[in-house]
Amino acid sequence: MGQYHSHDHPTLTGKNLLFSIILNIVITVAQIIGGLVSGSLALISDAVHNFSDVVSLIISYVANLLTRKKLQTLEYTFGYKRSEIIAAFFNAASLIVIGVFLGIEAIKRFYEVQEIHSGLVIWLAILGIAANGLSVLLLKNDAKRNMNMKSAYLHLLSDMLTSVAVLIGGLLMKYYQIYWIDALLTLLISFYLIYMSWRILVDSLKILMLFAPSHIKIKEVVEAVQKVSGVKNIHHIHIWQLNDHECHFEAHLEFNEDIKLSDFDLVCEDVDKLLMEKFNIQHCNLQPEFNRNDLKEIIIQD
Repeated sequence: MGQYHSHDHPTLTGKNLLFSIILNIVITVAQIIGGLVSGSLALISDAVHNFSDVVSLIISYVANLLTRKKLQTLEYTFGYKRSEIIAAFFNAASLIVIGVFLGIEAIKRFYEVQEIHSGLVIWLAILGIAANGLSVLLLKNDAKRNMNMKSAYLHLLSDMLTSVAVLIGGLLMKYYQIYWIDALLTLLISFYLIYMSWRILVDSLKILMLFAPSHIKIKEVVEAVQKVSGVKNIHHIHIWQLNDHECHFEAHLEFNEDIKLSDFDLVCEDVDKLLMEKFNIQHCNLQPEFNRNDLKEIIIQD
């Protein structure tokens, strides 16, 4: 069976993520106390959001540590390479649940408008903007290369924007006594959380379900491989992502002639290079066939 492996993946240290965790712990404690004292539901919702971020960021940090360890064994042949995808899925799902909960609480508050101590809300919102803004800048580059880091980045970005909204609400309450704005901001925050998290939830779920990457069209792969010299047919194909960076491919490769094993290796090299350069598929496993009586469909239904 022909095999090809490429391990040139970006390495993420996680130091910026650890610093962001510490900042969010400070923000969460301050906002919970401030929300209880001021009576602001928006501030408490921001604190709950930040608390979920602390948990999610810790999970992301641990997942990042596990991913960087060389832990492949005879029992765990892939090691913990999927830990970050699981973390991204958990983070996105938790944000959606929190968003729904905050939306329900905001609707209740519309019917029970309460006076808010806006001065405390304003200062804590400014603290949240400063701390989360710094965390966002620290994780911005890593978020471009890694789904786990992207989920953490979106957590922090949504926190910063939430704090901006809370600040605006605090100013409106302080100078215009518009206290219902607190419930409105909470409702908007909940919609924002759900919207920002849905894409990551779907993408991470697709990877966990072994779906083919959306950027790879299997028919185009088949057409390209069948142009390789000596190849008659390619079928029984599986394409899936192990994580953000590793895409795997396996298929049955039927030949026009009964070739030698050394000739098969040469064809494998051509196919491996083609799949890597044109489709960014790093791991390739090919099963050779000649006049074998099996199904020749691209996708075999089990």
